[in-house]
Amino acid sequence: MQRRGLIGTLLCGPLAAEPLDAWLLSRQRSYAARLAWRPSASWRSQALSVARRLILLPGDDGRAIDTERLATEPRGDHVAHRLRLRMALGDSTEALWLLPASPGPHPAVLLLHDHGARFDIGAEKLVRPLASDAPAVQEAAGHWVARYFDGRFVGEALVRQGYAVLAVDALGWGSRSRPGFARDDQQALAAQLMQLGAHWAGVIASDDLRSLRWLREQSEVDARRIAVFGFSMGAFRAWQLAALDEGVEACIAAHWMAPRRDGLLRPGEHTLLGQSAFAMLHPGLAAELDHPDVAALVAPRPFLLMGSPQDRLFPWDAAQRAAAQLAQAWPQGGFRFESTRGGHQFGAEAQAVAWAWLRSLRER
Repeated sequence: MQRRGLIGTLLCGPLAAEPLDAWLLSRQRSYAARLAWRPSASWRSQALSVARRLILLPGDDGRAIDTERLATEPRGDHVAHRLRLRMALGDSTEALWLLPASPGPHPAVLLLHDHGARFDIGAEKLVRPLASDAPAVQEAAGHWVARYFDGRFVGEALVRQGYAVLAVDALGWGSRSRPGFARDDQQALAAQLMQLGAHWAGVIASDDLRSLRWLREQSEVDARRIAVFGFSMGAFRAWQLAALDEGVEACIAAHWMAPRRDGLLRPGEHTLLGQSAFAMLHPGLAAELDHPDVAALVAPRPFLLMGSPQDRLFPWDAAQRAAAQLAQAWPQGGFRFESTRGGHQFGAEAQAVAWAWLRSLRER
């Protein structure tokens, strides 16, 4: 009798009558990560080393980041620039860079865009495009902010409060995508990167760290006062970056709640369906650190985490447990969990809370 091997067993065995995610979950080992958070300096040192090793890719040799200014647009109280930057893989990306008209150096915010299964725009989800940008880009950006941000560009709100603002296209979005790139192309991209010894989430994380370094090196920026902000996948990127780089002053993460994996790996959840999951999946990390363990590395720096009971992407019971677990890493305060209304969006009400929280840090 011919042996079918593992793949044959999977395709012809119990999976024929049982959904794949349910079959896998019923056979999972304990969810406990080896380096689960504990209140000690030795844990922090070990966890940070492991997180950097498993999340980031090698390749940033510390040399100056090639920068090309593509266009500039005065906007009264601030100036907008479209830039081209060289990223971790050696390829180029475009970025939107906003500077207040007043003299610097300015505090700064690195904006990290969401996933949203829309790939034709990236930075433009958070920063208004230039008037010289293609009409299709401007239309897409307007649609996006209307849907998720109550029609407000986050970058515009921040630069008018005196912050320098940078938003960069992640690999797969905007200038780093291609016409027609869609949901079903994501696994091909992830697979191709793995064939090259990289992984999609690692490229994104490494590029985010590189973007942060570019921001620090600008003469217009106060390098000691840089915060990170993200919505949805951008929130995941935000607390991940703040965890990996201890120079980040503060983090605002809206609607990627850092729940334990047992709160997300439930039959039917998006995290088990592939595709978009690969943009946030680091091979080997789950055995060492769970999501809240990584996010706890942000402590003791200020961290605002926002979630909504109506957010269908993150079960509310898991979100609440994550917030309670994270609060333990800030025994002296500095962590704030804000429950918002309206589900998976960062609307005007949530923005007002976030900007007031950020201002309070500057007034200390």
